[in-house]
Amino acid sequence: MSIEDWYKQLPIVTRTYVTLAFLTTAGCALEVITPFNVYFNAKLIFSKFEVWRLLTNFFYFGNLGLDFVFHMFFLIKYCKSLEEGSFRGRSADFLFMLLFGGTLLTACAPFVNVQFLGSSLTFMMVYVWGRRHQAVHLNFLGIFVFTAPYLPWVLLAFSLCLGSSPVGDLMGMAAGHVYYFLEDVYPRMSGRRPLRTPGFIKALLPADEPIVGVVAVPLPDHPLNQPGDALGAAGDHLHVE
Repeated sequence: MSIEDWYKQLPIVTRTYVTLAFLTTAGCALEVITPFNVYFNAKLIFSKFEVWRLLTNFFYFGNLGLDFVFHMFFLIKYCKSLEEGSFRGRSADFLFMLLFGGTLLTACAPFVNVQFLGSSLTFMMVYVWGRRHQAVHLNFLGIFVFTAPYLPWVLLAFSLCLGSSPVGDLMGMAAGHVYYFLEDVYPRMSGRRPLRTPGFIKALLPADEPIVGVVAVPLPDHPLNQPGDALGAAGDHLHVE
């Protein structure tokens, strides 16, 4: 498969996010823009109305290099897995999850002095994916095996070993837990669903309609129509989601 084909097969929200992240990071590397143009700064946002910083800080993942490749790998893997898995056919709901998480992270950023929140948002996606795939077993560098809900903690420990600050990762895990509780746990407890995707987002990304097909009916003289045939009703309709 060519890179072009692979890129076109990415679901729309994942493809858009990855494209913006690559263009922003590449733009900084080529000095078309600088990280100072895109980082989160509450003072500049509210006093000088540089509102683009509310979004652009999520698209910068550091200098082009091994660290950037590492972040892109996890972003593409788990963003794509969520959008094609538990959010399959519901890209609007997936976008709302990202906006909800981004809002929580933005509200916390001024208090913890974090300027770029893309890594935190990726950690949120990893956390939600792990919670929704609790039976999946993963292998870390061939050293030990663990289940998916522990993946964020394993990555956090790995980052600490590399000398990275844990603040951004912990923020992402906290945002992921809030979303998971409100979307998956609380509705089962109370029968109410507090998180609902706004109508304008659903209009922007309409849900895919399931395709229902009917298996062709054999001609009257076909052997399958003769008495004693054991085809049954199970083969009469095909439902493909």
